[in-house]
Amino acid sequence: MERSEDIRAKLEKLEHLFARGATPGERAAAGAARDRLTERLKSSADETETELQYSLPDVWAVQIFVALCRKHGIKPYRYPRQRRTTVMVRVRPEAFDKTVGAEFQALHAELVAYFKDTVDHLIDDAMRSNGDDENIEMALIGK
Repeated sequence: MERSEDIRAKLEKLEHLFARGATPGERAAAGAARDRLTERLKSSADETETELQYSLPDVWAVQIFVALCRKHGIKPYRYPRQRRTTVMVRVRPEAFDKTVGAEFQALHAELVAYFKDTVDHLIDDAMRSNGDDENIEMALIGK
């Protein structure tokens, strides 16, 4: 997630490039890039920060989520008496979903697949059986 300071720094560099552009093509390219960054800066200023609550399924998901938030400069927090699997963040929702949200979903899917493979392997080796629940006999209640 790009912060407005980063966008402002890029904008200043483009202003200098635009001012000293030797050819009309360089000036046009610098001007177009400057306009895109200005628009991005305006749109990021328009979108206000919102407090979001995430209820995650397990402690491993919480660890991944918190690490990703910190990686992107977002400070996760929790209110008193909230569950350990609940994480609060104050962010711009659209930008957060594009960066941290997308990255979290990919990493969490990998984590779940890894746990599934590990459990299947342990069941096969330790119990010499598979854990498929498709062939479980159904008990008839009341007969």
